Amino acid sequence: MAAFNLSQYGINVEKIHRNSSVPVLYEIGLRKEPGTAISDVGALLVYSGEKTGRSPKDKRIVRNPESEKNIDWGPINIGLDEHTYFVNRERAIDYLNTCERLFVVDAFAGWDPKYRIKVRIVCTRAYHSLFMQNMLIMPTASELADFGTPDYVIFNAGGFPANSYTSEMTSKTSVDVNLENKEIVILGTQYAGEMKKGIFGVMNYLMPLEEVLPMHCSANVGEAGDVTLLFGLSGTGKTTLSADPKRKLIGDDEHCWTDDGTFNIEGGCYAKAIDLSAESEPDIFNAIRFGTVLENVVYDKNTRQVDYSDTSITQNTRASYPIKYIENAQIPCVAGHPKNIIFLTCDAFGVLPPVSKLSPEQASYHFISGYTAKVAGTEMGVTEPQATFSACFGAAFMMWHPNKYAELLADKMKEHKVNAWLVNTGWTGGGHGVGSRIKLKYTRAMIDAIHHADFEGVSFTKDESFGFEIPQNCPGVPSEVLNPKSTWADKKSFETTKAKLIGLFTENFKKFEAGVNADILKAAPKS
Repeated sequence: MAAFNLSQYGINVEKIHRNSSVPVLYEIGLRKEPGTAISDVGALLVYSGEKTGRSPKDKRIVRNPESEKNIDWGPINIGLDEHTYFVNRERAIDYLNTCERLFVVDAFAGWDPKYRIKVRIVCTRAYHSLFMQNMLIMPTASELADFGTPDYVIFNAGGFPANSYTSEMTSKTSVDVNLENKEIVILGTQYAGEMKKGIFGVMNYLMPLEEVLPMHCSANVGEAGDVTLLFGLSGTGKTTLSADPKRKLIGDDEHCWTDDGTFNIEGGCYAKAIDLSAESEPDIFNAIRFGTVLENVVYDKNTRQVDYSDTSITQNTRASYPIKYIENAQIPCVAGHPKNIIFLTCDAFGVLPPVSKLSPEQASYHFISGYTAKVAGTEMGVTEPQATFSACFGAAFMMWHPNKYAELLADKMKEHKVNAWLVNTGWTGGGHGVGSRIKLKYTRAMIDAIHHADFEGVSFTKDESFGFEIPQNCPGVPSEVLNPKSTWADKKSFETTKAKLIGLFTENFKKFEAGVNADILKAAPKS
């Protein structure tokens, strides 16, 4: 049988490691990549270099007549002309040709065979190869033998910079997506998350073409087959709350909703490692072992024990591991239609109820809004909570207009009679600095109540401004906690703060109004 090669891309390096075993990748990484080590529990300790997070301002999508009309162009989806793309691509190929060895990962994105895509990663580091073998779904020996032509190829030449004098380049980092050539080119960043999110962006483009909804959410399933989706931006509890010992984890970050049900796009998890402990997140802590990649963490040079509280390299320390390392994982990562959708928000203003029920139109409105709030004190000069809005709870990865995803969500919710809930994991009794964070045990009790259908026989009160329904009772939660106004000592201040938050929602939604249908607009909060 002929040796595997990359000559079809103009790459002539002879030493290619394709879908290598974990021990082989460890050995090469430890020998050849400075800063690589083994932790005391067997994880591979790696350093991504100068970039320790994604570079969203350096991501470009090639403008092409085929896809141009579908893209929501703007500050997130920034255009690139085809000529510049090929300049960058040639720069990447030239660099790859200078390398002593290359790594190739041939694997799948999507657990449902009907919708999965074949992905090829070409990279220069053992760390990147192991990372993507964790994050994608690895083929069996027979599937690899029949792999054929991949649907998408990533050329990761991140160890070499883009030429910042090249037209339309804003720095020495460039992540270019070409939907027609079915390629992604990476220059000037060795942060592994660019590959993971690059594939997610592609799935966010492709799936709506097949009436499938791609989602930036976690998902789990109960013993009765009832699926819950949890949407939420950073800091809202998406990972913590989806790891439920009473339910099986479908996935922690990227899913699709089809006519058949739900599937995970990924084969692994990419968990934040900041302040990680066996007590706070045992599932993730126990998943860190041989085969796991620990990215940009600080460790004791003698014992190789990791200090998860040390953020001197970056706040964005990460662990990448196969989902099979989670004891309670649903493998294959496929399940039925969702029964409940939960939008998680950390409302630092303290005015949203800890749990409320949404109509399908309200669900679409909150989905498009994607609201959470940062607390005061995280940045110099920030003295009060800062509202953050990210459309579809993942605007950075969505290529279509948010309404495309919102309408798919509303249609599927109505067809399958799905309940939608807004769960506030933020403040109660006042905003940040006055009130207190809602207790995690209360939030868990509310989510348990959703799963056990405990709210079905309970009376609700309608919030006249937001329109959502607030349950009056919940097992394990004091009833006064459920109504945010009753927890505030200063009722007038509550109304003032609530009006301010409604104003922020209204102002944010103005940019979507032209592309959103009338029913969703009617579901907006009213001051």
